[in-house]
Amino acid sequence: MKKYVLIVLTFLFLTVNLAIAAVNINTADKATLTSLPGVGEKKAEAIIKYRKEHPFKNIKDLQNVKGIGPKIYKNLAKEITTK
Repeated sequence: MKKYVLIVLTFLFLTVNLAIAAVNINTADKATLTSLPGVGEKKAEAIIKYRKEHPFKNIKDLQNVKGIGPKIYKNLAKEITTK
């Protein structure tokens, strides 16, 4: 029984840590960016293309990427970082 409880607690701890970790939009690869809500392959590619010429100074800069409007930005704001 103790082993089962330990496994469950470990799983919960790892899940919470993964959920809390913010995605760095300056360094994330395409697969990581597409894991964000509302970001598909085309938006991920647009983010990568944009940041090559204009590294993100803050998360609000993401709205400068074509296809990322206020709605998508609002959904992403708590899940992204530039640090």
